[in-house]
Amino acid sequence: MADVIKTATRDAYGKALVELGATNDKVVVLDADLAAATKTGMFKKAYPDRFIDSGIAESNMMGVAAGLATAGYTVFASTFAMFAAGRAYEQVRNSIGYPHLNVKIGATHAGISVGEDGASHQCCEDIALMRVIPGMVVINPADDIEARAAVLAAAAYDGPVYMRFGRLAVPRVFDESYQFEIGKAVVLRPGTDVTICATGLMVKEALEAQEMLAAEGISAEIVNVATIKPLDNETILTSAAKTGAVVTAEEHSIIGGLGSAVAEAVCEGGKPVPVVRLGVNDTFGKSGPALELLHIFGLDAQTIVAKAKQAIALK
Repeated sequence: MADVIKTATRDAYGKALVELGATNDKVVVLDADLAAATKTGMFKKAYPDRFIDSGIAESNMMGVAAGLATAGYTVFASTFAMFAAGRAYEQVRNSIGYPHLNVKIGATHAGISVGEDGASHQCCEDIALMRVIPGMVVINPADDIEARAAVLAAAAYDGPVYMRFGRLAVPRVFDESYQFEIGKAVVLRPGTDVTICATGLMVKEALEAQEMLAAEGISAEIVNVATIKPLDNETILTSAAKTGAVVTAEEHSIIGGLGSAVAEAVCEGGKPVPVVRLGVNDTFGKSGPALELLHIFGLDAQTIVAKAKQAIALK
């Protein structure tokens, strides 16, 4: 059996920035003294004249990014999710979102899988915070292939984009032929009994859950939702109507993230079905090995299976 390829999406982010830099001299990258961790150091090494280290001043970095965008640059502002969405929220909202500037926020180290850094750094609120900013695109890729494609798509898009990347190396879901499109969800495996909408590292867990459910005679449709805003309502509603029940799975609070977005879409779609959300349950994280923490918080295939059975029972 071939070895499973595992790569952190933050690594794909750094490589994609270098790729962009080679073809577009208007690409500028900013970082807040975390270039080694966010992987923007790759861009710094390749194009030092287009890299700015703002120091530990994330709010100021967002203001600088906004200014550069007004001068015609495509700006990637990078730091940990906790600082990008949390500490710098006002500047992202007022200086980037409000004037709808061409700034791409590369937020790494999101979610529980930050691991030993603990609750202070495990940002499970960022999708909710960015979703509510008018005009902000929110992308949470499942693996390194999708992360690279998302960065390239974000660069081509005219407007603000929030991209969420992880610290943990995760298995590859897609191959090199995968075509990413902002605002489009992808049905990875068809099914008839329940729809499982997953995002980020939970996509691989959903695929494993599908196999476990199949062994019990339950047919699950797996939908990869990389773009949480704008949400692909058509694909999600079609799948929900087909199966009659939905489970959402995300490494984020169940409040305001993918689960909320899907529930809103289903409720407003005219033919509501049961929606069971799986995510972080209104609690802070804690320090520990990433893989162990994911199981402790129920962010795994086994819990998706249980949630799928719960959703089916609610039909």
